[in-house]
Amino acid sequence: MEFGRVPDKELDKTDFSMPPGPAANQLVLKKSPRHPKVYLGCTNWGRKEWVGKIYPKGTRDAHFLEHYVKHYNSIELNATHYQVYGPEAIGKWAAKAAGKEFKFCPKVPQIISHHSGFSNVEQLTTAFLEGILAFGEHLGPVFLQVSEKYHPKERDKLFSYLHTLPTDLQFFVEVRHPDWFADAGLRKELFDTLRSLKMGAVITDTAGRRDVCHMELTIPTAFIRFVGNNLHKTDYTRIDAWVERIKYWLEQGLHELYFFMHMRDEALVPELTVYLVDKLNTTCGLDLIKPQFVQRQGSLFD
Repeated sequence: MEFGRVPDKELDKTDFSMPPGPAANQLVLKKSPRHPKVYLGCTNWGRKEWVGKIYPKGTRDAHFLEHYVKHYNSIELNATHYQVYGPEAIGKWAAKAAGKEFKFCPKVPQIISHHSGFSNVEQLTTAFLEGILAFGEHLGPVFLQVSEKYHPKERDKLFSYLHTLPTDLQFFVEVRHPDWFADAGLRKELFDTLRSLKMGAVITDTAGRRDVCHMELTIPTAFIRFVGNNLHKTDYTRIDAWVERIKYWLEQGLHELYFFMHMRDEALVPELTVYLVDKLNTTCGLDLIKPQFVQRQGSLFD
């Protein structure tokens, strides 16, 4: 992911500290669930660099997904951001996860989210939603990423569009234009609107845009996009901080957590995932699956 990228030489000087949780989070965290669901994943199962690493040697593209679901229990499905898929294609993907508690989190097509201004998109939205319903029990939250160029002065169109979306599906929204966060009034209006619609707010942790790591929980489910920097030492201290924050949220009543690992070099995602899972399992008393390497790997810190 290039969004929020900074040169490697600036990473040691970047303040990666996370803000405290807003008081409004207590409106949705009410200490009720005893068995919260935690899902971890990546953005793409089709990584050729993982062949011989976590996919068996010789694995062909057509079989990547059936191996991916053995290592992760979710995916931020970027494929749907670039093409509207029908039920037949979606159903084939869902079949690869049969018998597993696995969730696909499809991303709204960019023709809607980035190029429409949220006008005249009813038919496109219907086609997208009809396709992803074929995921059935494996359908997770739907991810709407609003373009960085979309200024909050156009928010009425965005909010009107959100009101048209079906309430029996879970949606998460990511905004990127800096003014959403720089203006306290706009920020409050955004998160109040999402809370009233029972929609989630995506939290993105990336080096060059600390404002989008906002910690707002508008529903008792968190959707985190973590952007690592190729196993730089700060990746590990950041993960440590996230594990402590997640532990607190789970103790306070978070129902579900989706945590998606991004990396400039996606070949390195499994290593950081293993570090994250080991920390979560130990600190939070979880029993999450993690990538299993085909061959023994060296230390994550080598």
